[in-house]
Amino acid sequence: MTNNDSFTEKLRSAGLRPTKQRLQICRLLFDRNETFHFTISDISKTLKSQNYGKLSLATIYNTIHSFKKKGYLKEISINSDKSYFDTNTSNHHHFLDEKTNELVDLPINDVGDVKIKKSLPGKKIKSIEVLVKVENNY
Repeated sequence: MTNNDSFTEKLRSAGLRPTKQRLQICRLLFDRNETFHFTISDISKTLKSQNYGKLSLATIYNTIHSFKKKGYLKEISINSDKSYFDTNTSNHHHFLDEKTNELVDLPINDVGDVKIKKSLPGKKIKSIEVLVKVENNY
């Protein structure tokens, strides 16, 4: 199966029609060796800089959120107005460089056991992910 076939299937399984624009988004997100973190703004700027033609912010937003809903992407909310998306959907932790806004994976074995002493009635813990905010020390 070619990447284009794989991307078409991924789009269809997320409930999206495989348009030229959405295939371009797929290629940018999933046609790479390494996982990566991005904001919707990052993706929009990258697509524009690579001359992908006319691509609306709404198409990018809807495609990213459909992928998230399907489980192809993970959303990491930093605060009320900043969210990153991650192509690595496994349970893992992150470093956030507050000066550069760079988000970097922190392998799960690099963090000791996290103990939660409080529970919420009627809720079950699905996963625990640690966000470590760092700043330059010089």
